[in-house]
Amino acid sequence: DEAVMAEIEKNFGDRLRSALDTTGKDKLSSYAEVDALKKEVVESYPEDDAAKRSMAGKAFSQLKEKIFREDMLGNRRRPDGRKFSEIRPIACEVGWLPRVHGSSLFTRGETQAIVTTTLGTKMDEQYMDDIEKGEVKRRFMLHYNFPPYSVGEAGRFGGTSRRETGHGNLARRAIEAVLPSEEEFPYTLRIVSDITESNGSSSMASVCGGILSLMDAGVPIKRPVAGVAMGLVMEGNR
Repeated sequence: DEAVMAEIEKNFGDRLRSALDTTGKDKLSSYAEVDALKKEVVESYPEDDAAKRSMAGKAFSQLKEKIFREDMLGNRRRPDGRKFSEIRPIACEVGWLPRVHGSSLFTRGETQAIVTTTLGTKMDEQYMDDIEKGEVKRRFMLHYNFPPYSVGEAGRFGGTSRRETGHGNLARRAIEAVLPSEEEFPYTLRIVSDITESNGSSSMASVCGGILSLMDAGVPIKRPVAGVAMGLVMEGNR
């Protein structure tokens, strides 16, 4: 309903813009402000008119997307005030854990990964069954762990999720291309990336942290690799 949309934008538009602006505040604070404002919008309509309240909730979500897109395409800025050519602040540390072969702490904005590298013998290779090839061995493994607390949620810890499998494979392929051959470096390599907070690409943080931990472990990689994630917002010819 365009009338409901216009009414919500008139009465709550400025406050929603302020809530979506993460300049000077973190992501979770912004989420909390938006959720509280949405509740206020819905409750501003009669309690006995469930259809109107439902319509208001949907209109609020559409307005949120509209404001986000207008800010990106019209003002050429991200919600946290960065220009399209700017990246979040980056901090890197190596040798962070003293009892492992290699370790790193990679932080980009509100995304952080603790990454470790462990070296093993040929007996430590991963054995897998392949439908076409039969038994195959893998001398390089990358495990990506994305616990619920990294995004401020409480959840159960169980088996590896589809997200963890997919993001781990993505990071593994990026790093695998620059590893030394088995003849040059006859060790089994295992990288574990533990995501402690996430607001941006944690899989690419795993690539950056993984390379740092490999170098800290003394692995003669062919060249360093960095991972960068991009977003695409389009409307017409903009």
